[in-house]
Amino acid sequence: MTFFDRLTKETDADRKRFFNRKIVSTVLKEGASKKLYVQYLEQAYHHVRYTCPLLKHAIAKINEKHNPIVHVFEEYVEEETGHEEWILNDIAFMGGDKEKVRQGNGDYPVRSMISYMYNTIDTVSPQSLLGMVFVLEGTSVNIATESAEAIAKSLNINTKKGFSYLLSHGKLDISHLDFYKNLVNKIQDKTIQDQIIDTAKMIYYLWGNMFDEIYNKYHQLKEAA
Repeated sequence: MTFFDRLTKETDADRKRFFNRKIVSTVLKEGASKKLYVQYLEQAYHHVRYTCPLLKHAIAKINEKHNPIVHVFEEYVEEETGHEEWILNDIAFMGGDKEKVRQGNGDYPVRSMISYMYNTIDTVSPQSLLGMVFVLEGTSVNIATESAEAIAKSLNINTKKGFSYLLSHGKLDISHLDFYKNLVNKIQDKTIQDQIIDTAKMIYYLWGNMFDEIYNKYHQLKEAA
């Protein structure tokens, strides 16, 4: 069994728990209102804006110039730079206040996820970041395109504007996942493998909490209106 297969198998229950969340299944089937979609984008911005800082922090902690993971993280930084601005543009197109979002901090689940990742890089292993990459990249490949299409259909608009972030991380991004498989399958150290798996399980939990918070806040606002 390759490490990627082991990683997939040992996080399968966490993955299923994530996809069983009501907000995820509902959006995939029925789409979402513009307000709910903007609420999602707001939280997405607050974790995506930390992608490159987290990668750079991990690179500094590895501190091995010729480590292959360093080169991968450096390439990833180049690819991911500026993606948070795509989200802000999507927010603006959907009628949200992108500057207000830019100045905010995100809800507690997103802040917890980012804080957890910094702490894990510092106290466990910089390679643990690969657990977060597994969850965010893998999940996006599975549902980003479908979510964008379902939301656009429910709003009776096309996906040419307002969906740049989701579509960029959807099926067109599947090459990233293939690259990821090849990378992690080269990791032979079981301790590091275990750390990556543990991180992935925690990110499924924390990222799932983000969606729960979005769902709860949306319905609280809807009931108060």
